[in-house]
Amino acid sequence: MTNYLLVTALVPILLVVLWTISSTSGSLHFTSSLPKLYNKRICLLIAHPDDEAMFFAPTLLALTRPELGNHVKILCLSTGNADGLGEIRRKELQKSAIKLGLRHESDVFIIDDQTRFPDSMTTEWAADDIAAVLAAAFVPSDSPSKGKGKGSANNDDGAPTATLDVLLTFDRHGISNHPNHRSLYHGAVRFLQNLMRDKTGYSCPVALYTLTSTNIVRKYVGVLDAPLTMALGALGNFREVLTRSKARAGLARSVPTRLMFVNSVTEWVRARSAMTEAHKSQMLWFRYGWITLGRYMVVNDLKRERI
Repeated sequence: MTNYLLVTALVPILLVVLWTISSTSGSLHFTSSLPKLYNKRICLLIAHPDDEAMFFAPTLLALTRPELGNHVKILCLSTGNADGLGEIRRKELQKSAIKLGLRHESDVFIIDDQTRFPDSMTTEWAADDIAAVLAAAFVPSDSPSKGKGKGSANNDDGAPTATLDVLLTFDRHGISNHPNHRSLYHGAVRFLQNLMRDKTGYSCPVALYTLTSTNIVRKYVGVLDAPLTMALGALGNFREVLTRSKARAGLARSVPTRLMFVNSVTEWVRARSAMTEAHKSQMLWFRYGWITLGRYMVVNDLKRERI
Protein backbone atom coordinates (compact mmCIF):
# COMPACT_ATOMS: atom_id res chain seq x y z
CA MET A 1 0.00 0.00 0.00
CA THR A 2 2.83 2.38 0.90
CA ASN A 3 4.60 1.70 -2.41
CA TYR A 4 1.37 2.27 -4.32
CA LEU A 5 0.86 5.65 -2.65
CA LEU A 6 4.48 6.58 -3.32
CA VAL A 7 4.18 5.75 -7.03
CA THR A 8 0.88 7.64 -7.25
CA ALA A 9 2.50 10.69 -5.69
CA LEU A 10 5.50 10.51 -8.02
CA VAL A 11 3.53 10.34 -11.28
CA PRO A 12 2.49 14.04 -11.30
CA ILE A 13 6.04 15.06 -10.39
CA LEU A 14 7.48 12.99 -13.25
CA LEU A 15 5.01 14.46 -15.71
CA VAL A 16 5.95 18.00 -14.72
CA VAL A 17 9.65 17.12 -15.02
CA LEU A 18 9.06 15.69 -18.51
CA TRP A 19 7.12 18.84 -19.43
CA THR A 20 10.01 21.00 -18.26
CA ILE A 21 12.60 18.96 -20.14
CA SER A 22 10.58 18.85 -23.34
CA SER A 23 10.10 22.60 -23.27
CA THR A 24 13.85 23.17 -23.42
CA SER A 25 14.65 20.64 -26.14
CA GLY A 26 13.06 20.70 -29.56
CA SER A 27 13.91 17.04 -30.12
CA LEU A 28 12.03 16.01 -26.99
CA HIS A 29 9.06 18.31 -27.30
CA PHE A 30 6.21 15.77 -27.39
CA THR A 31 3.87 17.98 -29.45
CA SER A 32 6.27 18.66 -32.32
CA SER A 33 4.63 16.07 -34.58
CA LEU A 34 1.02 17.12 -33.98
CA PRO A 35 -1.04 18.62 -36.86
CA LYS A 36 -0.46 22.32 -37.51
CA LEU A 37 -1.96 25.08 -39.64
CA TYR A 38 0.21 26.82 -42.23
CA ASN A 39 -0.31 30.05 -44.17
CA LYS A 40 -3.89 30.50 -42.96
CA ARG A 41 -6.00 33.58 -42.29
CA ILE A 42 -7.27 32.84 -38.79
CA CYS A 43 -9.75 34.60 -36.52
CA LEU A 44 -10.26 33.85 -32.83
CA LEU A 45 -13.84 34.75 -31.88
CA ILE A 46 -14.22 35.56 -28.16
CA ALA A 47 -16.84 37.15 -25.95
CA HIS A 48 -14.81 39.20 -23.47
CA PRO A 49 -11.35 40.71 -23.09
CA ASP A 50 -9.25 38.09 -21.21
CA ASP A 51 -10.92 35.08 -22.91
CA GLU A 52 -7.96 34.97 -25.28
CA ALA A 53 -5.50 34.61 -22.38
CA MET A 54 -7.46 32.47 -19.92
CA PHE A 55 -8.71 29.95 -22.48
CA PHE A 56 -6.86 30.21 -25.81
CA ALA A 57 -3.29 31.17 -24.90
CA PRO A 58 -1.68 27.87 -26.07
CA THR A 59 -3.54 28.16 -29.39
CA LEU A 60 -2.47 31.75 -30.01
CA LEU A 61 1.15 31.17 -29.00
CA ALA A 62 1.32 28.19 -31.35
CA LEU A 63 -0.46 29.60 -34.39
CA THR A 64 1.34 32.96 -34.35
CA ARG A 65 4.80 31.42 -34.72
CA PRO A 66 6.37 33.22 -37.71
CA GLU A 67 7.58 30.03 -39.39
CA LEU A 68 3.96 28.87 -39.86
CA GLY A 69 3.06 31.91 -41.97
CA ASN A 70 -0.38 32.41 -40.40
CA HIS A 71 -2.09 35.79 -39.96
CA VAL A 72 -4.09 35.64 -36.73
CA LYS A 73 -6.73 38.15 -35.68
CA ILE A 74 -9.03 38.42 -32.68
CA LEU A 75 -12.70 39.46 -32.86
CA CYS A 76 -14.18 40.22 -29.43
CA LEU A 77 -17.94 40.85 -29.28
CA SER A 78 -17.94 42.96 -26.11
CA THR A 79 -15.70 45.29 -24.15
CA GLY A 80 -16.48 43.39 -20.94
CA ASN A 81 -18.25 46.42 -19.52
CA ALA A 82 -20.30 44.65 -16.83
CA ASP A 83 -18.42 46.58 -14.12
CA GLY A 84 -17.98 49.79 -16.10
CA LEU A 85 -14.40 48.98 -17.13
CA GLY A 86 -15.03 48.64 -20.85
CA GLU A 87 -12.45 51.14 -22.07
CA ILE A 88 -9.80 49.83 -19.72
CA ARG A 89 -10.45 46.25 -20.78
CA ARG A 90 -10.33 47.19 -24.46
CA LYS A 91 -6.75 48.41 -24.04
CA GLU A 92 -5.87 45.39 -21.91
CA LEU A 93 -6.98 43.04 -24.68
CA GLN A 94 -4.79 44.81 -27.22
CA LYS A 95 -1.79 44.57 -24.90
CA SER A 96 -2.46 40.90 -24.16
CA ALA A 97 -2.80 40.05 -27.85
CA ILE A 98 0.68 41.37 -28.58
CA LYS A 99 2.11 39.32 -25.71
CA LEU A 100 0.44 36.25 -27.18
CA GLY A 101 1.98 36.74 -30.60
CA LEU A 102 -0.36 38.83 -32.73
CA ARG A 103 1.43 41.08 -35.19
CA HIS A 104 -0.19 44.41 -34.31
CA GLU A 105 -2.93 45.96 -32.19
CA SER A 106 -4.87 46.59 -35.41
CA ASP A 107 -5.41 42.81 -35.62
CA VAL A 108 -7.71 43.07 -32.59
CA PHE A 109 -11.32 44.07 -33.32
CA ILE A 110 -13.66 44.83 -30.42
CA ILE A 111 -17.42 45.31 -30.78
CA ASP A 112 -19.09 47.70 -28.33
CA ASP A 113 -22.80 47.03 -28.76
CA GLN A 114 -24.36 46.52 -25.35
CA THR A 115 -27.82 46.17 -26.85
CA ARG A 116 -27.00 43.07 -28.91
CA PHE A 117 -23.97 41.80 -26.99
CA PRO A 118 -24.19 42.74 -23.29
CA ASP A 119 -21.51 41.37 -20.96
CA SER A 120 -23.87 39.32 -18.84
CA MET A 121 -23.91 36.00 -17.00
CA THR A 122 -27.64 35.66 -17.75
CA THR A 123 -27.94 36.69 -21.41
CA GLU A 124 -27.71 34.52 -24.51
CA TRP A 125 -26.62 36.43 -27.60
CA ALA A 126 -28.64 35.87 -30.76
CA ALA A 127 -26.98 33.54 -33.26
CA ASP A 128 -28.24 35.67 -36.15
CA ASP A 129 -26.61 38.79 -34.70
CA ILE A 130 -23.26 37.01 -34.30
CA ALA A 131 -23.52 35.57 -37.81
CA ALA A 132 -24.22 39.03 -39.19
CA VAL A 133 -21.08 40.46 -37.57
CA LEU A 134 -18.98 37.62 -38.98
CA ALA A 135 -20.48 38.05 -42.45
CA ALA A 136 -19.84 41.79 -42.40
CA ALA A 137 -16.23 41.16 -41.38
CA PHE A 138 -15.30 38.22 -43.57
CA VAL A 139 -17.63 37.88 -46.55
CA PRO A 140 -16.65 40.19 -49.45
CA SER A 141 -19.31 42.82 -50.08
CA ASP A 142 -19.54 41.91 -53.77
CA SER A 143 -19.69 38.15 -53.14
CA PRO A 144 -22.85 36.22 -54.05
CA SER A 145 -22.43 34.45 -50.70
CA LYS A 146 -23.11 37.72 -48.91
CA GLY A 147 -26.74 37.40 -49.87
CA LYS A 148 -29.45 39.41 -48.21
CA GLY A 149 -30.32 39.91 -44.60
CA LYS A 150 -28.28 38.74 -41.66
CA GLY A 151 -25.29 37.19 -43.35
CA SER A 152 -27.28 34.70 -45.38
CA ALA A 153 -26.07 33.22 -48.66
CA ASN A 154 -29.21 33.37 -50.81
CA ASN A 155 -27.63 33.55 -54.24
CA ASP A 156 -26.56 30.19 -55.69
CA ASP A 157 -24.37 31.65 -58.46
CA GLY A 158 -20.71 30.79 -57.84
CA ALA A 159 -18.75 29.25 -55.01
CA PRO A 160 -18.95 30.63 -51.47
CA THR A 161 -16.10 33.00 -50.66
CA ALA A 162 -14.64 34.47 -47.50
CA THR A 163 -11.58 36.48 -46.49
CA LEU A 164 -10.96 33.92 -43.75
CA ASP A 165 -9.65 30.35 -43.72
CA VAL A 166 -10.09 29.31 -40.09
CA LEU A 167 -12.47 30.43 -37.35
CA LEU A 168 -11.74 29.48 -33.72
CA THR A 169 -14.14 29.80 -30.81
CA PHE A 170 -15.73 28.04 -27.81
CA ASP A 171 -17.70 24.82 -28.14
CA ARG A 172 -21.39 24.52 -27.30
CA HIS A 173 -20.61 24.27 -23.56
CA GLY A 174 -18.43 27.40 -23.47
CA ILE A 175 -15.79 25.88 -21.11
CA SER A 176 -17.26 27.68 -18.11
CA ASN A 177 -20.89 27.38 -19.31
CA HIS A 178 -21.03 31.17 -19.64
CA PRO A 179 -24.04 32.04 -21.86
CA ASN A 180 -21.98 34.57 -23.85
CA HIS A 181 -19.38 31.89 -24.59
CA ARG A 182 -22.01 29.35 -25.62
CA SER A 183 -23.62 31.89 -27.91
CA LEU A 184 -20.43 32.22 -29.95
CA TYR A 185 -20.58 28.57 -30.95
CA HIS A 186 -24.15 28.88 -32.21
CA GLY A 187 -23.39 32.16 -33.98
CA ALA A 188 -20.31 30.72 -35.71
CA VAL A 189 -22.27 27.66 -36.89
CA ARG A 190 -25.07 29.91 -38.16
CA PHE A 191 -22.54 32.04 -40.06
CA LEU A 192 -21.18 29.00 -41.90
CA GLN A 193 -24.63 27.58 -42.51
CA ASN A 194 -25.62 30.89 -44.10
CA LEU A 195 -22.43 30.96 -46.11
CA MET A 196 -23.17 27.52 -47.55
CA ARG A 197 -26.88 28.00 -48.13
CA ASP A 198 -27.81 26.95 -51.68
CA LYS A 199 -24.16 25.99 -52.32
CA THR A 200 -24.59 22.27 -52.84
CA GLY A 201 -21.50 20.70 -54.34
CA TYR A 202 -19.08 23.25 -52.93
CA SER A 203 -16.78 22.92 -49.92
CA CYS A 204 -17.04 25.45 -47.14
CA PRO A 205 -14.14 27.92 -47.48
CA VAL A 206 -13.91 28.39 -43.68
CA ALA A 207 -12.93 25.65 -41.19
CA LEU A 208 -14.52 26.06 -37.76
CA TYR A 209 -12.59 24.75 -34.76
CA THR A 210 -14.04 24.76 -31.25
CA LEU A 211 -12.22 24.49 -27.93
CA THR A 212 -13.17 21.32 -26.05
CA SER A 213 -14.90 21.73 -22.69
CA THR A 214 -13.83 19.30 -19.94
CA ASN A 215 -15.13 18.28 -16.55
CA ILE A 216 -14.13 20.26 -13.48
CA VAL A 217 -11.42 17.78 -12.41
CA ARG A 218 -9.56 17.97 -15.72
CA LYS A 219 -10.07 21.73 -15.82
CA TYR A 220 -7.86 22.28 -12.77
CA VAL A 221 -4.99 19.83 -13.22
CA GLY A 222 -2.89 21.94 -15.55
CA VAL A 223 -0.14 20.09 -17.44
CA LEU A 224 -1.20 16.79 -15.86
CA ASP A 225 -4.12 16.77 -18.30
CA ALA A 226 -1.83 16.77 -21.35
CA PRO A 227 -1.24 12.97 -21.52
CA LEU A 228 -4.98 12.22 -21.37
CA THR A 229 -5.74 14.89 -23.95
CA MET A 230 -3.06 13.52 -26.26
CA ALA A 231 -4.36 9.97 -25.88
CA LEU A 232 -7.94 10.98 -26.63
CA GLY A 233 -6.81 13.03 -29.61
CA ALA A 234 -4.72 10.19 -31.00
CA LEU A 235 -7.66 7.79 -30.62
CA GLY A 236 -9.95 10.22 -32.42
CA ASN A 237 -7.49 10.66 -35.27
CA PHE A 238 -7.03 6.88 -35.56
CA ARG A 239 -10.77 6.37 -35.84
CA GLU A 240 -10.96 9.01 -38.54
CA VAL A 241 -8.18 7.37 -40.55
CA LEU A 242 -10.11 4.10 -40.48
CA THR A 243 -13.34 5.68 -41.70
CA ARG A 244 -12.13 8.49 -43.96
CA SER A 245 -12.56 8.03 -47.70
CA LYS A 246 -9.67 8.58 -50.10
CA ALA A 247 -11.59 11.46 -51.67
CA ARG A 248 -11.37 13.40 -48.41
CA ALA A 249 -7.76 12.58 -47.60
CA GLY A 250 -6.33 15.70 -49.24
CA LEU A 251 -8.72 18.00 -47.38
CA ALA A 252 -7.96 16.31 -44.06
CA ARG A 253 -4.23 16.82 -44.55
CA SER A 254 -4.61 20.54 -45.27
CA VAL A 255 -7.29 21.13 -42.62
CA PRO A 256 -6.82 18.66 -39.72
CA THR A 257 -9.83 17.26 -37.90
CA ARG A 258 -8.25 17.97 -34.51
CA LEU A 259 -5.69 20.42 -33.25
CA MET A 260 -3.76 20.24 -30.01
CA PHE A 261 -1.38 22.76 -28.51
CA VAL A 262 0.66 22.33 -25.31
CA ASN A 263 2.60 25.26 -23.89
CA SER A 264 6.22 24.84 -22.93
CA VAL A 265 7.29 26.28 -19.58
CA THR A 266 8.45 29.44 -21.36
CA GLU A 267 5.16 29.74 -23.20
CA TRP A 268 3.21 29.16 -19.99
CA VAL A 269 5.09 32.07 -18.43
CA ARG A 270 4.14 34.24 -21.44
CA ALA A 271 0.52 33.19 -21.14
CA ARG A 272 0.54 33.95 -17.44
CA SER A 273 2.04 37.39 -18.05
CA ALA A 274 -0.69 38.13 -20.58
CA MET A 275 -3.08 37.95 -17.64
CA THR A 276 -1.01 39.43 -14.81
CA GLU A 277 0.59 42.26 -16.80
CA ALA A 278 -2.00 43.03 -19.47
CA HIS A 279 -5.34 42.24 -17.77
CA LYS A 280 -4.54 43.90 -14.47
CA SER A 281 -8.12 45.01 -13.88
CA GLN A 282 -9.24 41.36 -13.84
CA MET A 283 -6.63 39.93 -11.51
CA LEU A 284 -8.83 39.09 -8.54
CA TRP A 285 -7.63 36.44 -6.10
CA PHE A 286 -9.42 33.48 -7.72
CA ARG A 287 -7.86 34.16 -11.12
CA TYR A 288 -4.42 33.44 -9.72
CA GLY A 289 -5.69 29.94 -9.05
CA TRP A 290 -6.94 29.64 -12.63
CA ILE A 291 -3.70 30.77 -14.28
CA THR A 292 -1.66 28.52 -11.98
CA LEU A 293 -3.76 25.33 -12.04
CA GLY A 294 -6.02 25.75 -15.06
CA ARG A 295 -5.36 23.25 -17.88
CA TYR A 296 -6.39 25.82 -20.52
CA MET A 297 -3.30 27.84 -19.67
CA VAL A 298 -1.24 24.80 -20.71
CA VAL A 299 -3.33 22.60 -23.01
CA ASN A 300 -5.78 23.42 -25.82
CA ASP A 301 -7.49 20.76 -27.90
CA LEU A 302 -9.82 21.87 -30.67
CA LYS A 303 -12.19 19.92 -32.88
CA ARG A 304 -13.16 20.82 -36.44
CA GLU A 305 -16.94 21.11 -36.64
CA ARG A 306 -18.88 19.59 -39.50
CA ILE A 307 -21.25 22.10 -41.10
